[in-house]
Amino acid sequence: MQYHTVIIGAGMSGLAAGIRLAYYEKPVCILERHTTIGGLNSFYRLRDRNYDVGLHAVTNYAPPGTRTGPLSKLLKQLRLRWDDFDLSPQNGSSVVFPGHRIAFNNDFAAFVDDVCREFPKQADRFRTLVTHIDEYDETSLSQEPASARSVLGEFLSDAVLIDMLFCPLMFYGSATPHDMDFGQFCIMFKSIFQEGFGRPIKGVRQILKKLTRHYKELGGELRLRHGVREIMVNGGRTTGVVLDDGTEIEADNVLSSAGHVETLGLLNGEWRIENGDEGVLNSPSSIPPSGEISFNEAIFVLDCQPHELGHDETIVFYNSADEFHYEPPTEPLDLRSGIICSPNNFHYTDGEQLDEGYIRITSLADPDYWMSLPEDDYVAAKADWGQRMVESAIQHIPDFRKHIVDTDIFTPRTIKKFTGHLKGAVYGAPRKVLDGTTEIDNLFLCGTDQGFLGIIGAMLSGITMANNHLLR
Repeated sequence: MQYHTVIIGAGMSGLAAGIRLAYYEKPVCILERHTTIGGLNSFYRLRDRNYDVGLHAVTNYAPPGTRTGPLSKLLKQLRLRWDDFDLSPQNGSSVVFPGHRIAFNNDFAAFVDDVCREFPKQADRFRTLVTHIDEYDETSLSQEPASARSVLGEFLSDAVLIDMLFCPLMFYGSATPHDMDFGQFCIMFKSIFQEGFGRPIKGVRQILKKLTRHYKELGGELRLRHGVREIMVNGGRTTGVVLDDGTEIEADNVLSSAGHVETLGLLNGEWRIENGDEGVLNSPSSIPPSGEISFNEAIFVLDCQPHELGHDETIVFYNSADEFHYEPPTEPLDLRSGIICSPNNFHYTDGEQLDEGYIRITSLADPDYWMSLPEDDYVAAKADWGQRMVESAIQHIPDFRKHIVDTDIFTPRTIKKFTGHLKGAVYGAPRKVLDGTTEIDNLFLCGTDQGFLGIIGAMLSGITMANNHLLR
């Protein structure tokens, strides 16, 4: 069968693009190497418990019926209803540094007031920065890259406040050590601080199963356990893909959510540019750098609800050092900062609650260390560093160690296995391809390396690439 489009990867962006194409009756097939959908935001069952991968919260929250904003746009584009995602708002979160705490929930005005209360000498400067962010069009696909640190330095003079603003935005979306592109900063600032967090009580599977069901009802084809080994290129155009088992699938277009460098690595086994019939290997200097930011995450199941221990916050972004460092650490993990998330601490409908308590702790990880360990050492290192993560976290939340009944931990090694991202780079390459184009005429990128961030952003990435390149 000749497909209009083959999509590599059944993550959020691939599924959303597939729905958009299938709605317009384009023959489309999504290929996924693994046995389940979701990519960076998936789910699994272990020891009779359901776990989410990646999902702490859905950013860009908006109350049902909101007519503007990314979530409203997404639902309209996918022809879905508000209750299909069933998002409940957060209790409230915080950024905690030595001597400072900034609280935020889904009330942006309250967040602005709290920043101004905590940093009164920066209040006017911060409000001016907010106005600048409001006026910036972060959805433009033709922006020139700009250092967010440089831009913030034009408005704010307090280094601690700058770092406190960066901390959650970097942890939830930066592929760049120490900095972010200002467009990416604005995306994350608006999605986290202006719009806020929500979560379905059933977790990420609620969203993924709805997307998959909708896609199939529209006639889209999904093939699990069908990994792509090669993207076929002839005359500067892709003609389809070759699967791991050697099967060829023909398509007019290929849309890849595998990552920029990872996609280029599939082009006939090497990255080639058109030069006659054979092609030549592109110069190494023009190969975009791959990402290097990755994490360990430890998920702890408790025999009680976190609020019973006195912990009601949804997410705590913490930094215990004098300065905030966001970079691949020289140690296996950087325990000076991290994220503490409890999926129990949302305002679920009708007072519903998860059956068990959960605490998730995330720390920056050294990918090379975790990739290179022998299996026995790997298992032991996960357990050892998992305990160290807890010791770091309980400086900021009540000690929950006596209540742990089960634990699971994933590392950069896990992320690479299930996403294919080199070094387990959660947010992909530092240089994004905003228009989604490649040197191959009908090969396009969506997802992490296109540049729209978060779960809602990933779906909007797939939709935007489908609209701009595949439905015109």
